Amino acid sequence: MSGDGWRVRDLRPDDEADWRGLWSGYLAFYGEALPEAVTAATWARVLDPEAPLLGRVAERDGAAAGFTLSVLHAGTWTLAPVCYLEDLFVRPDLRGAGVGRALIDDLVALAQARGWGRLYWHTREDNALARRLYDSFTPADDFRRYRLVF
Repeated sequence: MSGDGWRVRDLRPDDEADWRGLWSGYLAFYGEALPEAVTAATWARVLDPEAPLLGRVAERDGAAAGFTLSVLHAGTWTLAPVCYLEDLFVRPDLRGAGVGRALIDDLVALAQARGWGRLYWHTREDNALARRLYDSFTPADDFRRYRLVF
């Protein structure tokens, strides 16, 4: 059990409906619309043990409250694997209830247990609620992100 009674575990095939509901909320939060094929492929990769994608869900009393999707990859500045926390979402009605902290604490514990060299993520500048949580783990660095989309 994680902080505040939240249990965090790997996503399983029977979590698809809950995950899709959370995923839809996540995309809406960022004002994004993805083709169904992308969502289906993402879910398939979460369940594929050969894919470098790690999906975790926070729950209490069997109810999904939030999720993380992370990408494990090699790094050039460390010998150990690196974990990029690509997506983190908490149901709006549960924000501030410790779900986000439980999800990041879970990744920190996995990093330590599995010997990852780094855990990193980013968020939008105006995402003040998330930034307060993230700042409690580590200060933001001074890098800017550049992105080409094809």
